[in-house]
Amino acid sequence: MSEKKPSVWEGFKAFLMRGNVVDLAVAVVIGAAFTNVVNSVVKGVINPLVGAIGTKNLDSYSSCLKDPCKVSADGTVLSGIPIRWGTVLGATLSFVITAAVVYFLMVLPMSKYLARMEARRKAKEGTHEVIEVTELEVLKEIRDALVAQRGSGHDER
Repeated sequence: MSEKKPSVWEGFKAFLMRGNVVDLAVAVVIGAAFTNVVNSVVKGVINPLVGAIGTKNLDSYSSCLKDPCKVSADGTVLSGIPIRWGTVLGATLSFVITAAVVYFLMVLPMSKYLARMEARRKAKEGTHEVIEVTELEVLKEIRDALVAQRGSGHDER
């Protein structure tokens, strides 16, 4: 007796229908669009601030590991061993800016919103519990009063 194995197409369809795949696809698309915003901030704000100290183009910052360093206009190395630490600095700044913007504009507000929603939910549950406990206590008091009336001879039947 052999079991029928799911086809590759069925497995692929099940994989695509998982919520994680859709969330990931949305995140990638938003991340790609967000890259333009971050690059604009780096070119329009960060580079001019750095340019106040030195050059506006971070790629031009470099050191020479083996003299003499000569690089042509198109970026090919003619002699020496240049270390282009300005490019690394620019990429690092882009990463830090991206992480900061994502955190402060997306993660932090969403965390605060979820915390508020959780606090409201707990407060709502807490008020129901208090009401239920109070009602239960009142019912117990009524029961005790009725038992006390029957026991003290106040039965008027």
